[in-house]
Amino acid sequence: MKRFVLAAAALLLAVAAQAQIYQWQDENKRTVISDLPPPPQARQQRKIDAEAPPASGDQGKTTADREMEFRKRQKESQENAAQAEKERRAAALRQENCEASRQALRVMESGERVVMLDSKGERYFLDDAQRAQEAAKAREAVRINCR
Repeated sequence: MKRFVLAAAALLLAVAAQAQIYQWQDENKRTVISDLPPPPQARQQRKIDAEAPPASGDQGKTTADREMEFRKRQKESQENAAQAEKERRAAALRQENCEASRQALRVMESGERVVMLDSKGERYFLDDAQRAQEAAKAREAVRINCR
């Protein structure tokens, strides 16, 4: 698809560079200016050479140079979009971690009995010392994750 667009653009540039403009008077003595050649009965025919003015800043650059610059800008744009998406995902992950850390801290500070699972998968309740230790871990997680 990209090659087709580039080929079409190159073809249009070539056609525009060789375009001729004609000026003549029709039967009603009105001046007509067109890119089509005048009919044979037209009076005061005149051919105007039309040169496409070079684009500002592109003077002296070949089509290959402009193509390379275009590809470079396109690559930079894609890299910037990928970087922005990566940063957005990282921010969403930080937000989720922050919310989970705050929830864990609320549970540890709530005063309710907290059940944990040991390595065998059996449930046990936290005593006050274990609760204080887990609350300290939760505070540290909040401090790290919620900047």
